Amino acid sequence: RAPGSVRERAWSTYEGLAAAHGAPAYNKKKKETWGVCIFIVAVDLDEMTFTFTELLKSINLSVCTFFQFLKEVDVNMDTVSTKVDSTVSRLKKKYDVLLALYHKFERTCGLIYLEQPSSEISAELSSVLVLKNYWITFLLAKGKVLQMEDDLVISFQLLLCVLDYFIKLSPPAMLKEPYKSAVAAVTVNGSARTPRRGQNRNARTSKQIDTDTKVIEILCKEHDCNLDEVKNVYFTSFIPFLNSLGVLASNGLPEVDVLSKQYDELYLKNKDIDARLFLDHDETLQPDVIACTQVERTPQKNNPDEEINNPILPETPVRAAMNTIQQLMMILNSATDTPSDTLIAYFKNCTVNPEDSILKRVESLGHIFKNKFAEAVGQGCAEIGSQRYQLGVRLYYRVMESMLKSEEKRLSVHNFSKLLNDNIFHTSLLACALEVVMATYGRTASQSDGGTSAETDLSFPWILNTFDLKAFDFYKVIESFIKAEPSLTRDMIKHLERCEHRIMESLAWQSGSPLFDLIKQSKEREGQTDQPEPASTLNLPLQHNHTAADLYLSPVRSPKKKASGHPQGAASNPDDQPSATSQTPKPQKSTSLSLFYKKVFRLAYLRLRTLFFRLLSEHPDLEPLIWTLFQHTLQSEYELMRDRHLDQIMMCSMYGICKVKNVDLRFKIIVSAYKELLNTNQETFKRVLIREEQYDSIIVFYNLVFMQKLKTNILQYASNRPPTLSPIPHIPRSPYQFSNSPRRVPAGNNIYISPLKSPYKFSDGFQSPTKMTPRSRILVSIGESFGTSEKFQKINQMVGNSERQLKRSTEVSAAPKPLKRLRFDIEGQDEADGSKHLPQESKFQQKLAEMTSTRTRMQKQKLNDGNDTSASEEK
Repeated sequence: RAPGSVRERAWSTYEGLAAAHGAPAYNKKKKETWGVCIFIVAVDLDEMTFTFTELLKSINLSVCTFFQFLKEVDVNMDTVSTKVDSTVSRLKKKYDVLLALYHKFERTCGLIYLEQPSSEISAELSSVLVLKNYWITFLLAKGKVLQMEDDLVISFQLLLCVLDYFIKLSPPAMLKEPYKSAVAAVTVNGSARTPRRGQNRNARTSKQIDTDTKVIEILCKEHDCNLDEVKNVYFTSFIPFLNSLGVLASNGLPEVDVLSKQYDELYLKNKDIDARLFLDHDETLQPDVIACTQVERTPQKNNPDEEINNPILPETPVRAAMNTIQQLMMILNSATDTPSDTLIAYFKNCTVNPEDSILKRVESLGHIFKNKFAEAVGQGCAEIGSQRYQLGVRLYYRVMESMLKSEEKRLSVHNFSKLLNDNIFHTSLLACALEVVMATYGRTASQSDGGTSAETDLSFPWILNTFDLKAFDFYKVIESFIKAEPSLTRDMIKHLERCEHRIMESLAWQSGSPLFDLIKQSKEREGQTDQPEPASTLNLPLQHNHTAADLYLSPVRSPKKKASGHPQGAASNPDDQPSATSQTPKPQKSTSLSLFYKKVFRLAYLRLRTLFFRLLSEHPDLEPLIWTLFQHTLQSEYELMRDRHLDQIMMCSMYGICKVKNVDLRFKIIVSAYKELLNTNQETFKRVLIREEQYDSIIVFYNLVFMQKLKTNILQYASNRPPTLSPIPHIPRSPYQFSNSPRRVPAGNNIYISPLKSPYKFSDGFQSPTKMTPRSRILVSIGESFGTSEKFQKINQMVGNSERQLKRSTEVSAAPKPLKRLRFDIEGQDEADGSKHLPQESKFQQKLAEMTSTRTRMQKQKLNDGNDTSASEEK
């Protein structure tokens, strides 16, 4: 069914693949390869005359297998365009959401409906028909209400609305408790509701539905879902959807066939996945364990002797999303929608009271946020945007108060007029609070435990574009925000750290960024010899006490004044001027620029080291050369970073040094390894800026831009007198501490040590490890009873076996891989290298010593519980 132009170009693509390395593999899969080529070309030419499901059916591939095969087909960087990558990403996100929701839907219906209802229920209401009616209604509602169909949370809330609607129409004889009692109590004019059409049942109105909240309350409680949010979705999105079907004025929903026909129109318009096939467990929609994201799994049965009231909750995509939202709600339950009395007192202490401007800014940005949210998600979801914004405002005020208390303690001042009247500071702080909220609700079905998430339309930097905020300005608040809010979850801290990395990688280097002006001023300060950050400081630990106030008011303070121990910028009046330290005024050094460059260098080296060990571990002498070229480019040829990505410079530096040192490393190999790194994007190497509004592959960028600019410098590495090597940056562990995350014991065994959590029910607080961990794993709580001796024997056996597995090389290399050793360095020391142990000690003795030390420390901590433990680690 593909047009002739598509078939012709697809054949050229097919021939190119057949002629490439590994052609026999494609010859065995001629039909599959041909289908993939048709898809690639049809997307590129905007001539999709078939649906994605129709294509899968014709070549007998599942969604997951197709995605995996497409990845393998992209042997050259130009086989699959970034346009195709984007389309595939959208399809995969939609599939992941639908798969997660369908599994949740099946299990939930199993908890609601009796498998074999009494004989008084007609065959028309069989479980198969019920499931089909519910699921197609949900698909139709999702398609019509949501523009952004990869939103897992709103989609799930919409599913609960559909379930509520049908449950209230169901005869109580079909239902399990507590739904049976809830429905029996809900009557209209004395008659129980049934889902059959034509029965004598009065028409319902929105007002009547409004009073029947018992079922939705039960559903929300069962799924740890916020009732107010689901009600919002019900009345602002689901009721209008029902109205569009003409349901509220009729006797219930149209027949399944009518709904299916409407969904057909939607599916054919989108040309993507026919989600009705989930009902048939169609092979094209079945998940592939290897190729696809892990989906929801049924929890293991508890042992008979274990507490029946404490079932193990599976960490399914939907459950994970609900848990994350609950954790955010726990933080914000005590927060207020308006400035607290403490904040107002800070405002009154300012030379210019910022309260009015703060309130007006919150109101005006609220209108912008609500409108942009509705544009992205769907116009019917505007009120959902208002709810999200309200949560963000609460977090904004809460963190602002915490920051000011910290600054007051640090500086012993009370007047924060300059900071609190800074528009960019407030916009950034509010944006950061909203990013936490949006990321919490934006958790996708394909999100991993590492906290990284597949991007959606609302993903960072959406909030920056919404508020017209520069990435470099936003970056200044991130670290202080994390330190000011100790209740942030591990996932949220990692998410904000990832935002910071994205800013350093590319967003801060976009044209129009304040970064370039700061670099220019820095060079003018001491002449062209001055650098944004001296290379000599790279191997020093990144220890600083800079707060958001320092960074937003930089370069107000001079280095001498800061060193005197009496900084004034955060508290000074708008009219205050820094005292001149010399007769010739000149621009002062920017704290924010200096710190930014230090962080960029460390991130750049970590990225390089990761890629280097994948490709060039046999040539350790090349690493310092590549790093020197990489660091020189970032510092002295920083214009090459304008509208480009840090990793593009990294790959070009690696290729350039290998070329001049006659080491055979092709760009194709570099790119293949790069694709396997975390947090990478195909566009990074497929679409690089060459010149104004012209993009091409990274190879073209290297030849036409990078090599032309750095040719003289690169050739120096071939001579007997190469450039002075740049020092390797000091790489500490992440500055953002994850105190609640389990730490893994080295040597590859699945042994983790995790802080003891309180054994609360989730509705009352966080889950305890015993409820979060399957029974097949062994739990030992240090300081508590160790339990049965069998557990210790198993642990001894596992640790003992690791001695054979853990064979470290005695060879000393220039840049050895860091050892993944468990750390209990409460004082903030760097990762241990094991050198303190005596060489004659066995691995088991070392581990036993570590565990004993740990237990001693934890017991000391227990004794000191009454002491002040609020001091946080400095970076």
